[in-house]
Amino acid sequence: MDPVVIPILVAAIIVVFLVAATVRIVPQARRYNIERFGRYRRTLQPGLNFVVPVADRVNTKLDVREQVYSSAPKPVITEDNLVVNIDTVLYYQITDPRAAAYEVADYLQAIDQLTVTTLRNVIGSMDLEETLTSREEINARLRAVLDDATGKWGIRVNRVEIKAIDPPHTIKEAMEKQMRAERDKRAAILHAEGERQAKILTAEGTKQKDILEAQGTQQAMILRADGEAKAVERVFQAVHRNNADPKILAYKYLETLPHLAKSDNNTFWVIPGELTEAVRAVTHAFGDQTTMGLPASAQQEEATTTDADGASDEGGAPELEAIPPLSLDAAAAADEVAKQAAAVVSDAKAEAARARQVPGRGQTSGD
Repeated sequence: MDPVVIPILVAAIIVVFLVAATVRIVPQARRYNIERFGRYRRTLQPGLNFVVPVADRVNTKLDVREQVYSSAPKPVITEDNLVVNIDTVLYYQITDPRAAAYEVADYLQAIDQLTVTTLRNVIGSMDLEETLTSREEINARLRAVLDDATGKWGIRVNRVEIKAIDPPHTIKEAMEKQMRAERDKRAAILHAEGERQAKILTAEGTKQKDILEAQGTQQAMILRADGEAKAVERVFQAVHRNNADPKILAYKYLETLPHLAKSDNNTFWVIPGELTEAVRAVTHAFGDQTTMGLPASAQQEEATTTDADGASDEGGAPELEAIPPLSLDAAAAADEVAKQAAAVVSDAKAEAARARQVPGRGQTSGD
C-alpha cells in the first residue's frame, strides 16, 4: 500500500467524524439541551443545527407535546376516617426545556408526590359522600396547586382528573344496601302514589256516575210529571170544552173505582163517601129513579138519605149519627167495594140497553 494513501484515509475519517459531531438534526416537537464543557449552552430547536465537536454535547432530549401521566392508586383518609384509594390522571406539557432539565431532578416524580399531598389535604376536609360527589371541586383545587408549583419547573399542568375513587369493601357493601333501600323506598312511594291516584280517579268516576244517574232520574221524573200534567190538563180541557154531563163523570168514576183495589201495596183502603152518590147519579141517568138494581148497601144508603131529607123537610136540621167503623179488614173491604162497583156498572149498562129498546122510556129519561 502506498504510504501516501494511509494519511489520506486517516484524514478523511477524521473529517467525517468531525462533520458527524458537528451536525445535529432535531425532530419536530423535540428540544435538545446543549452543554459546553458541562455548562448549559443553549437549546436546539427542530431542524438542522451545528455544534462544536468535542466541546458541545447533548445533555437531555425533551418532548414538548402534551403528555399524559397516570399515577398509581394512592390511599387517602377522609374526614370521617375512611381510607379510600384514588387514581389520578395528569395532563401536562413542557414549556421550558431548560427549567425542566435543570430546576428539578425528576419532574414526573415531583408532580406525583405533589399530587398525593394535595389530594390528602383536599380529601381530608371532606367526608366520603362529599368526596364521591365533589370531583369537579377536587380537580379544580388540584390544578391550582400544581400550576403554582410546576410553573418554575417549566411545566404547565393543563388538566387533572380523578380516574377512580375506591372505598373499602365493607363501605361498598353498605353503600349498595343504602342504594337498594333508597330504590325500594322510591318504588314504594311511586306504588303508593299510583294507588292514590287510582283511588282518586275511581272516586271521581263514581261521583260523576252518581251525578249523571241522579240527573237522568231527575230529568225522567220531570218529563214524566210534565207528561202527566199535560195529560190531566188535556182531559180537563176536553171535559170543559165538551161540557160533560155530571152523570157521565159519575159513570167514569164508578168505572175507575175497581182499579183502586188492585194494587198489591194497599194495606188500608177507605171506601169513598161519594160512592152512593155516583151510583144514584148513574141510576138516574139511565132512567130508573127507584132503587131497583142497586145493591142492598146502596138501598140502605138511599133510604137513609131519603129519611134525612124528609126530616129536614118536616122541620129542623137532621142529626148526624156516627158511622161505626167497618169490621172487615183492608183487603176484604177493597174486594167488597170492587165487587159492588162492578155490579153497579153491570146493572147500569143493562138498564141503558133496556132504555134504548123502549122508546118511551128513553124519552122519559131524556126529559
